[in-house]
Amino acid sequence: MREKLPDFPWDALAPYSEIARQHPDGAIDLSQGTPVDATPQLIQSALKESSDSPRYPVTAGTKELQEAIRNWAINHLGATGDFDVLPVIGSKELVAWLPTLLQSQKVIFPEIAYPTYLVGALLAQSEPIAVGIDAATWPSADFAWVNSPSNPTGRVHSESELRATINWARKQGATLVCDECYIDFGDTATPTSLLKYTDGDNSNILVVHSLSKRSSMAGYRGAFLIGDAKLISQIREVRKHAGMMVPLPIQNAMVAALSDETHVVEQRNRYNSRRALLAPALIAAGFKIEESAAGLYIWCTRSEDCWKSVEWLAKLGIVATPGSFYGALGASHIRIAMTATDAQISGAAQRIKAAI
Repeated sequence: MREKLPDFPWDALAPYSEIARQHPDGAIDLSQGTPVDATPQLIQSALKESSDSPRYPVTAGTKELQEAIRNWAINHLGATGDFDVLPVIGSKELVAWLPTLLQSQKVIFPEIAYPTYLVGALLAQSEPIAVGIDAATWPSADFAWVNSPSNPTGRVHSESELRATINWARKQGATLVCDECYIDFGDTATPTSLLKYTDGDNSNILVVHSLSKRSSMAGYRGAFLIGDAKLISQIREVRKHAGMMVPLPIQNAMVAALSDETHVVEQRNRYNSRRALLAPALIAAGFKIEESAAGLYIWCTRSEDCWKSVEWLAKLGIVATPGSFYGALGASHIRIAMTATDAQISGAAQRIKAAI
């Protein structure tokens, strides 16, 4: 491997989690974005009804799942033109292995970003290149990640910003992949898919979607790719040889999840209500909230080393994520997840206010 993989970041947070657990009322973990709200019943039912599953599943997905993803892409994302779809075993494994599957040489990713973009580049022995938002400033590469809404910041790319990334990819002949796993969780901004702006030409364009947060299915490991049919065919063939297939009961649960939007609206309202409850307490404690227009997180700063902010909250029994996990530019920020119960979010707000 060209570069050693970084240490697993969450291990460094363990001592602060221990501090938080010493709080008389216990710890409130707002660090990892792990859903806590129940998986909708229609999805649970689909899983249970498919539990008798003795045969191997198909890597390409059942016809029903392919059709469900295709229809969702057209009706929900605004996809046009020719495209293909492919179910995958959760989005993280795809992010980690896609540069390897495509034999990418140079991998571009956001300078404040989900750490697995870098890990994927290192696993592929590619050159990792962190960049800013403006695609006009990007260097030459054969692969680029875009992330909108962003994890960790909650930033939503504008139409002009997304079109600029497409223009860059066309000029480079590069693969452009947009991670859109938080697209259903707009708050003060409404996210849109990269596929809406390809004008029907999806060559070298892929988007990644996950049901983990959208449908509280993180434990199911169900996600999918949409985009360039030739690229997806290439990826599918490698995955077939490698035995990378989504279990059939999960595929059927994914069909159920994509058939219903009511539970998604309810979940979006939960996350946004939690953000609205916690944000004023953080502001009162001197934090400045930046971006956070969509997604599951509050991205904020007190213009101090992020670990100092993490420690301050840990002493209140609250676990937050240091921004340094997401790149050097996050060194004075923290990320706070809304993936806790309403009572826990309310409790966190009360503890912060009481400490001011």
